[in-house]
Amino acid sequence: MGKRFSFFHAAQVRIARPTGQLHEIIRFYEEGLGLKRIGEFSQHNGYDGVMFGLPHADYHLEFTQFDGESGAPVPHPDSFLVFYVPDAGELKAITSKLKHMGYQEVESENPYWSHGGVTIEDPDGWRIIFMNTKGLSGK
Repeated sequence: MGKRFSFFHAAQVRIARPTGQLHEIIRFYEEGLGLKRIGEFSQHNGYDGVMFGLPHADYHLEFTQFDGESGAPVPHPDSFLVFYVPDAGELKAITSKLKHMGYQEVESENPYWSHGGVTIEDPDGWRIIFMNTKGLSGK
């Protein structure tokens, strides 16, 4: 039997990606999803950026834009972020708000996500999936 490794204890996790349209990304994640802006910076070595977090979580999203760059890498349709939303009414409210803002539902590449989930692309084409479940932990 092999030795089992334990996970190291990280203080935080940051998921970062570039964008060429920081203002639209801010509108989508802050106004559309209602995520809390927990930090931002301007002209830091040519970069502007913003960080969004979830309440009581030790992880956050960061979006950066570099002077002179107009775009971000085109994501694969299976590149996505999942938010588990157990309350069906809340899921409907979030997706309705995003649709009202001009963001339309798209078909998931993997049909698994279509069962109880709604997929909407952010301004850069990255897919956000809202699943009507409690998530993996069942909490």
